[in-house]
Amino acid sequence: MDDSESRGDREHAARLMEAQRRQQDGVLSHAQLAAGGVTRADLIRMQRRKEVVRVHPRVYVDHTGPLTWHQRAWAAVLYAGPAYVCGPSVEAPRTERPLQPGMVPDPIHVAIDQTRRVMPQPGLVIHRLTNLETHGHGGVPPRLKLEDNALMVAHEASSEIDAIAGLAGIVGRPYVTPASLRRALSRFPSLRRRAWIAEIIYDLDSGTNSVLEHGYLTRVERAHGLPRAERQAVRTTPEGNQFRDVEYAAYGLVVELDGALGHDTWRTQARDADRVLDDLAATGTVTARLRWHQAFDTPCRTAQRIARVLASRGWAGTPVSCGDDCVVVREP
Repeated sequence: MDDSESRGDREHAARLMEAQRRQQDGVLSHAQLAAGGVTRADLIRMQRRKEVVRVHPRVYVDHTGPLTWHQRAWAAVLYAGPAYVCGPSVEAPRTERPLQPGMVPDPIHVAIDQTRRVMPQPGLVIHRLTNLETHGHGGVPPRLKLEDNALMVAHEASSEIDAIAGLAGIVGRPYVTPASLRRALSRFPSLRRRAWIAEIIYDLDSGTNSVLEHGYLTRVERAHGLPRAERQAVRTTPEGNQFRDVEYAAYGLVVELDGALGHDTWRTQARDADRVLDDLAATGTVTARLRWHQAFDTPCRTAQRIARVLASRGWAGTPVSCGDDCVVVREP
C-alpha cells in the first residue's frame, strides 16, 4: 500500500469517527477513538488539554461542562455495550433543565444480555435480559422497543399493581397494540406472572375485564366477607340490554369495573375512584366505578368503603379482616 492509499484510509477513518461523534452528541468510546486513528499518546494529550473528558471507563465526551441527557445515555450505552437504554430512561425527557449546583441527575437505565457482566458505575443502572438482540430497535441512542420495555418493567415489578403500571405506560401509544404486546410476550419465555399478564393483554384485545373482575371477587368481596353479588346481570333499558359487572341487587348497589389502561391518567383515575367511593357512603349514589388500583393495590380499603356503602343501604353484616395487615375493622 503506497503512502497516498494509507493517507486516504486514515482520512476515511477520521471522517467516520467525526460522524460518530456528531451522531452521539460528542460522546465516543475508546474503540471508536482508536479506530479513528487516535493513539494512546494522543488520548493522554487530549485529556490534558481538556479536549475530551472521561465519563465512564473507556468512554469520553468532547467538552468539560455538564452532560445532557442524550450524552449521559450515549455514554451508558457505549460503556455497557452492546446495550439498550431501558426502563424509566427509555424515553428522553421533553426538555432538559440545566442542573443546579448540588443536583444529581436521574440515573440512566440500560439493558445488557443476561450472559454478560458489567462493572457498576455512578449514575448507571444495569438490567439483564435473555436474548438481548431480540428486544431492541434502532433509536438514537439505541433503546428497547416500548412493548419489550413495558414487559421488562412488569417482570421486575415487586407487585401486581406495579406490573400493571408497566403496561399502562404504553397502552394507547402510536403503533402499540394488543397484537404487538403479544409478539413482545413471545420474546419473554421466562417472564414473571407471564400467564397473568397474557390474560391482561387478552382483556385489552377483547374488551373484557376478566382479570380485574376476578381480582375484585377474590381480593375484595370474598376475602372480606362482603355479600355475594350477581355478576354480568342483564338490565333492559330503552337503549337496549346493559350488563352490570357486579350488582348487589338487594342493596341497590352496582359496581362497574373499568379495566382501561392509559399512559398518564390511570393512576389519577384511580384516586378519583377512591373519592367516589367515599362520596357514595355519604350520598347514597348507587353506582361505583372501580379500577385496577382498587382491586390490586388497595383491596382492603376498597372492601371497607364498599361495606360502608352497603351498610348505608341496609346491609346488616360486617366486613372481616383478611389478615394481620388488613385495614378493615368491624364497624357498628
